[in-house]
Amino acid sequence: MTRQPPDTRTRGIHELYAEDPDAADRKLWGREVDPVTRRGFLKRSSLLAMAAAVGGSIPFADRMPGGLIPAALAQSDEPFTLEGKEGLTVLNDRPINAETPPHLLDDDVTPGKVMFVRNNGIPPAMENIDVDAWQLEVGGESCENPQSFSIADLKERFEHHTYQLQVECGGNGRSEYVPSASGNQWTTGAVACPTFTGVRLRDVLEACGIKDDAVYIGYYGADAHASGDPNKDPISRGVPMEKALEDESLIAWAMNGEDIPYLNGHPLRVVCGGWPGSVSGKWLQRIVIRNQKHDGTKMGAPSYSVPKQPVAPGSNVPEEDFVTIQSMPVKSLVTFPKSGIDHALGEAMEVRGHAWAGDLTVKEMHVSIDFGATWQKAELKEPPNRLAWQRWTTTVEFPEPGYYEVWAKATDEEGRAQPMVVPGWNPKGYLNNACHRIAVQVA
Repeated sequence: MTRQPPDTRTRGIHELYAEDPDAADRKLWGREVDPVTRRGFLKRSSLLAMAAAVGGSIPFADRMPGGLIPAALAQSDEPFTLEGKEGLTVLNDRPINAETPPHLLDDDVTPGKVMFVRNNGIPPAMENIDVDAWQLEVGGESCENPQSFSIADLKERFEHHTYQLQVECGGNGRSEYVPSASGNQWTTGAVACPTFTGVRLRDVLEACGIKDDAVYIGYYGADAHASGDPNKDPISRGVPMEKALEDESLIAWAMNGEDIPYLNGHPLRVVCGGWPGSVSGKWLQRIVIRNQKHDGTKMGAPSYSVPKQPVAPGSNVPEEDFVTIQSMPVKSLVTFPKSGIDHALGEAMEVRGHAWAGDLTVKEMHVSIDFGATWQKAELKEPPNRLAWQRWTTTVEFPEPGYYEVWAKATDEEGRAQPMVVPGWNPKGYLNNACHRIAVQVA
């Protein structure tokens, strides 16, 4: 399946390849080229055109999946325009959503200045946030003793905990699905793994009393609906009690030892690592303990849901045939070097990045320089704690000059590996965990 590029130079090519390969080639190369062969490989004339476009020969071209847009052409150098965030690519400004280019995620612990922004509504005005007066209410039909806490109360009454927690938008990678899915067209940068400090969600819930019939929690934040309607919540999601009661599920007031960045939920948020970022509510004001699955805004299908069974691309899926996303799939990212670099022939090249697998750990990491025909194992570190991503490193050597792509593939502890191409289509474009790739020109 063709991988959708994120920039305007080639946007839409994947759709054209699906419908009319000849038209797609004309759009990409500006002239007629041979179509894809039965075996799925481009014919020589197309390869020559592609080589000209990337600036050199492609040594493993015969192994390149048919219709693939080279990573070198899928790069974007769009300028950063979001105050308080360095180098992020803004996808939407109402509500604000911005992703992080992979090379800015090379730190073991994600700095706040480069953490992606995924907002469903309009954040409360910064000048209206009074940390001393901020209140968190805990209630719901399955709460025995509803209470209200100030942030000072939380800090004084409960033990503090710090964990490094991986947070990823459920729609990360949405831009690659064919047909296109509605929503922010994330490429690879809606993921981060900073440290969070706060109190365990479990400790607060238990202090308020959890009834025997409790099955879910839900959150409500201080953000406003994008329409401006005060009677609408932009989002109100939650998790089953089992996830809420995990050691690592936090009510957090700090990130990387400082106040949580404004656009990431200051002054208080929930963090439930390893699940879609939408369950980690920002600008937290209220938690409810439920005797049923939480029914807040964006809890029902198709929001943050995928079909129970595989469906054909473009299918209309009845609501009753969806299941809510929980643990995110195994995935990895190349964070060094930056895609599009030049490299000298005969010199080994260091490659590194991160890998994660939702509630699980990553067992193995591999890279390929020949479009997945062969793979070499990379060194993989243990996570600093459960639900944190894992650093991987390796070196690669290139046999001859030309254009190469370095592909990364992680395998989780249950043996599930990343697919080389975009996985099963779904109406909202969730859970794309296809292999990440970077472009390298060797001379």
